[in-house]
Amino acid sequence: MITVREETFRDVDARETLLDACFGPARFQKTCERLREGRMPADGLSLVIDRDGEVIGTVRLWHVSAGPNRSALMLGPIAIDPSVQSLGLGGKLMREALKRAGDRGHKAMLLVGDAPYYERFGFSTDKTGSLWLPGPYERSRFLALELEEGALDGARGLVSATGAFEQKPDLGALVAAAAQGALAGLRSAR
Repeated sequence: MITVREETFRDVDARETLLDACFGPARFQKTCERLREGRMPADGLSLVIDRDGEVIGTVRLWHVSAGPNRSALMLGPIAIDPSVQSLGLGGKLMREALKRAGDRGHKAMLLVGDAPYYERFGFSTDKTGSLWLPGPYERSRFLALELEEGALDGARGLVSATGAFEQKPDLGALVAAAAQGALAGLRSAR
């Protein structure tokens, strides 16, 4: 059975393996990765396609500003397992992401991707002409969709990350705890 559901922590390894299979290590060099780096995805907007317990699709959305004081979401990456591409699963995942984003009150979405593919969902370059990204990208691939009409009217400036920062472990506290023998499995180097 195929379902679209929210990603859980148990899906992280499968998601990363899928993204590696679809995009390879070059995915970490992309400009949009700079916007995601060290940030949490938007609440409720990390989705996977699950086929009988196997992750075969993924998409995540991220909080950004589309210029000063203009909130938006950045979509990506979206990936479908190569063995099941061309079955409409990417479209299914996109429609679900758009619906959930709209249901959560988000007003606009940006992405860098293949314009002919994303046009069918309403994305275009019409609202990105006065926006720019913090790194190299092809202008014809920088697309936007208003989930609420007029949400990007007059948007101009640098797109920047605004989402919550990832929780990182306090390395100093971990080292101190290990030195005191407070962490199971870690011993001090005496």
